[in-house]
Amino acid sequence: MGHREAPAAASADTEAQPTAPAHRQSALLWLACAAQFMVVLDVSVVNVALPSIQAALGFDDAGLQWVVGSYALVFAGFLLLGGRLADLYGRRRMLLWGLLLFSSSSLVGGLATGPGLLIAMRAVQGLGAAVLAPATLTILTTTFAEGQVRTRALAIWTAVSSAGGAAGNLIGGVLTDALSWRWILLINVPIGAAAVLAAMRLLPADHARTTSGRLDAPGAVLATLGVTALVYGVNQAGPHGWSGTTTLSGLAVGIVTLAAFAVTEARYAAAPLMPPSLVRLRAIWAGNATMLLAGACFIPMWYFLSLYMQDVLHYGALATGIGFLPHTLVGIAAARLAPAVMRHTGSRSLIVLSALLGAAGFLWQSRIGSAGGYVDGLLGPAIVMSAGMGLLITPITTTVTSGVSDTEAGAASGLMNTTRQMGGAFGLAALVTLATTHDTPASSYRSVFVATAAVCTAVAVMACALPTPHRAEPAADARRGCPSR
Repeated sequence: MGHREAPAAASADTEAQPTAPAHRQSALLWLACAAQFMVVLDVSVVNVALPSIQAALGFDDAGLQWVVGSYALVFAGFLLLGGRLADLYGRRRMLLWGLLLFSSSSLVGGLATGPGLLIAMRAVQGLGAAVLAPATLTILTTTFAEGQVRTRALAIWTAVSSAGGAAGNLIGGVLTDALSWRWILLINVPIGAAAVLAAMRLLPADHARTTSGRLDAPGAVLATLGVTALVYGVNQAGPHGWSGTTTLSGLAVGIVTLAAFAVTEARYAAAPLMPPSLVRLRAIWAGNATMLLAGACFIPMWYFLSLYMQDVLHYGALATGIGFLPHTLVGIAAARLAPAVMRHTGSRSLIVLSALLGAAGFLWQSRIGSAGGYVDGLLGPAIVMSAGMGLLITPITTTVTSGVSDTEAGAASGLMNTTRQMGGAFGLAALVTLATTHDTPASSYRSVFVATAAVCTAVAVMACALPTPHRAEPAADARRGCPSR
């Protein structure tokens, strides 16, 4: 009886939001976007500041990689848990906790005087980000009703996410050159404080979201440990190779632990961290597989293009950041255009078309050479691949979040963010390995971009498994355990 009543109890604080005044919906949209911007920005903002950080705090080469790695590792590892926490304890509460963790660790990290403290604070930042990212998406999916209104909101959220990832190099370069590397962290403090005040004013108080309100502690431990170990093993493939002890150990622990997590959720958990009925939805499993491949395409792009501009074209930090402006602007424009295109093509067709457009851009980029310049070597491919990226993410996100009940919206959001980050980690590690098999920089970059084009093509193929909009399964069927149609 209690299980059947849970959805009705949960609706008390969620169903009212889609009928909220338009100005409040707009304010909530921009609050979610601001928080998401901080999360994505801090994935890449430190890249161009690493030499300054190394000189200021005395990092060795092995320790320096953890300025980036500690954030990415904790962020990926805790996303599933962060998403479910929003379902169990409320979006407002978890958004505020995420903002406080993120902002306070940014303050302490920006004032750090030694390597250990900075790495620790980057890890705490990753924990705050893992709470924030699913909460921002859950706010949108429970504030805006399914249809064109939600699609437009998700398109703006996607555009801001793309801008955060692309602008990280530019903002990091400007702050490092004009002020100090410390400001790439300290800038989060006033933004986070403003977001906390806005959240306290705009978001309604949380109510009980399940009859028990219990956290699936064994599932949370297994999921967090499994994803963290898997991402750690993948990241070790770069310095130690795929046959290295640390690589194989991380991968083995991750696979075994995630298998134990799947068994625990299916057979033993009374209130699963990741409900099996949710994962059985075709839109969820096929959509997340598509997002995994998409992350493997586009997240590594920033890494290799940044290396090319700095190592081959000999750009400084600021010039490299400026070099990403076309990627940023085209990606934002394409994301804003995605809802209008979806009305004519449908989400599945747009995923196929945009993935093939991205593949064409990467194939064009594979013609890059060491003697080329920015205009003849980067600008044209930037426009094509960024248009594909901007058009791609919105229809995938719309597909993955459609037909999901409010009580499971956080779990769905956490899963989608996890698959995207894991795709990026696997893609980057595999492409770095591929690049090391070539003798010259030009041949390395060519092989990397050809391989990325192939993965983009796989995104288009995988999208064919997605349901068409009129056949998407309702969440009620999922809760009854009905198979996907």
